[in-house]
Order: sequence, then structure tokens, then C-alpha cells
Amino acid sequence: MSLYRGAALGLCALAVSLPAFATEVTSEGSGATIQLASTETYHSVEPPDDADQWYVGSIPDEPYDIPKIDRSRLRADLRRETVSAPEDMPANTIVVDIDNRHLFFYPGDGTAIRYGIGVGRRGFSWQGNASIGRKGVWPDWIPTPTMRALIPNLPASIEGGLDSPLGARALYLYQNGQDNLFRIHGTNEPWTIGEQVSSGCVRMLNEDVADLYNRVEISTKVILRNSKYASTRVSQSE
Repeated sequence: MSLYRGAALGLCALAVSLPAFATEVTSEGSGATIQLASTETYHSVEPPDDADQWYVGSIPDEPYDIPKIDRSRLRADLRRETVSAPEDMPANTIVVDIDNRHLFFYPGDGTAIRYGIGVGRRGFSWQGNASIGRKGVWPDWIPTPTMRALIPNLPASIEGGLDSPLGARALYLYQNGQDNLFRIHGTNEPWTIGEQVSSGCVRMLNEDVADLYNRVEISTKVILRNSKYASTRVSQSE
């Protein structure tokens, strides 16, 4: 049986094309503002011809097993690894390096766990500080009113599972006590790890986001750094 279920639509994984335009999208209730580029057309990455061969088994989980990935297909620095802490950070801190496609978790013992990630394509990326306000296991995906206005044929929701854009786990990012609608989440497109493909969310291998989920706590600080697109802003007021 094929483990690859196809690309799903989502705030964090657009799978349709949008016409080029220049505008701002404000995440309802959060004040998070994304500056969209004026010369880009957005579409999902086509799966490779050997998509099924990316999968080499599964990891027991509830209510679904997590597809296990052949990590040899990833660039070496995108494979989960414990490394010497690249900087001094308080324990229980996440640093997202958008430029280099890395997420670091600092447990506070002089090391960091480095994960490979996929990040937002140009015009959909952002930077700033947030915290984990909620954690979800095989979460449902519900598009925002803004996304449904941009893409009217989006489904009202996708039930959590292997077809969900949020994958096996989601860490919901908050600013000033409000959900800013950006997530750190799993992906059913593992070949996009290391790429600039999402609509602003940070995507991880499902097995990696499950590992991170077990390490972090609610209120964990998240620092997103993005030197290439410093003009992208996250506003704190509507």
C-alpha cells in the first residue's frame, strides 16, 4: 500500500496557484500581518516521481502510525542531530533559523537538537518572537476566513490524519496571548524539508515534530530569525 497520500491544501501548505498581487493579509484576532510579494505565483511543490520510496516503514502512534522517512534522502544537516549549542539560550527555547532551514531546541545542558525544516516562500515568511500557546496531536486543519477569501474552493476543514496539512503534531504560536495563526507542524511532503515552500508556517518531518512535541512545554519561547526578508513584519495591533 502506498504511504504517500498526496498534497493537501492549507494555510501552511498552499496546493493551488494564486495570481500575482500586492496586498497584506492580517490573521484574524492576532494582528499578525504578512506582506505578500507582488511578483510571485504560489503553488504547491509537485511530488517527486519516487514519492513512495521516501517512506521506509512507520512509527507506532495513536490514532495513526507516523510514516517513517528514509533520512538518507535529506541533506546531512537536515537530519535530526544533537549538536553543541550554537549560542547561549535559556532552557526550553526554540530558535528557528529561516535562512538555513534549521530549528534548534535548547534543553539547557549546553547542547541543542537541530532539526531540518521547510519554511515560508518569499512574501509569506516572517520573523519575530512568539510562544507555544497550544499543542495538538493529529490536529484538524481549518482554513482562516482570509485564506478562504483568497482561495474560495478551499475545504471548510480537513480532519486530522495522514491527509491533514498539519501532520502528526502542531505547535500553535501565540503573541500577546493570542493565536497568530502560524504553526510549527508536521508535513506529508517530506521532500520539501529544506525548501522555501509554505505559507509562513514551519514544517517538519512528522517524526521530528513528534519528537519536538514531547520535549517542549506550553509557554516555550520561539524565536524566528529571517535576515533575507527583514521587511516582512509581524504587527502587534490590528
